[in-house]
Amino acid sequence: MSASLSTLGGFDISRVHSDWLPLLSSLEPQLADIHSRISRQYDDAAHLPQAAASEVTAPYLPAADRVFAALATSPSDVRAIILGQDPYPTPGHAIGLAFATDRHVKPLPRSLNNIYQELRDDLGIEPAEHGDLSAWADQGVLLLNRVLTVAPGAAASHHGMGWEQVSSAIVTEIVALKNPLVGILWGKPAQTLAPLFGDVPLIESAHPSPLSARRGFFGSKPFSRTNEMLIAQGASPIDWQLPDLAENDRAEGMLF
Repeated sequence: MSASLSTLGGFDISRVHSDWLPLLSSLEPQLADIHSRISRQYDDAAHLPQAAASEVTAPYLPAADRVFAALATSPSDVRAIILGQDPYPTPGHAIGLAFATDRHVKPLPRSLNNIYQELRDDLGIEPAEHGDLSAWADQGVLLLNRVLTVAPGAAASHHGMGWEQVSSAIVTEIVALKNPLVGILWGKPAQTLAPLFGDVPLIESAHPSPLSARRGFFGSKPFSRTNEMLIAQGASPIDWQLPDLAENDRAEGMLF
């Protein structure tokens, strides 16, 4: 069930599950302030790298209807939270799910390649040929970035605008439900949110970035450990196998 409202605070929430509306409505002043800050930044073309300026058709990425794509699942159905930092700044890459890309993006981001390598080493699942992690999200894996937007071509450009408070509120909302849950915190920025999880079991390691993956991400077995923790709480495990491109395209075609 989707939200009955289409916008809130200037942002498209058409993909948001209606169960998130009370929380987001309470955050409307913050969302409006974030939207205003982004708009002002966009009006100042100086913040954009020259090489990317010709590709910019909107003040932020991902596409407007994908900003809150991570909230398409009801909070009561979330079983695991994977925290990212901010969306990919390359136009056409980000889809509103942390670490995920549009299914036709090639080559894949190196952090995502490292995630796939660890998935293979952990569970023997061969890497997908695409970066669309929607199948995980559909099973209740919340792929949430700390910051939900970015200026095209300018990584980390929307840090400190207020998104951090919004993502913290989202985590707090889920934890308060007291349902079976696992938190997966990769890297120090994500781990700063550990106190919000209370007694929720956590899997903490280095970030999958090429700069840090060999300092504790590889070998951390987050996927099998998540399933073990869910089973221990009486919940079903997650099927981490991703469909291939042909299966994705067939599924999408059935929607139209």
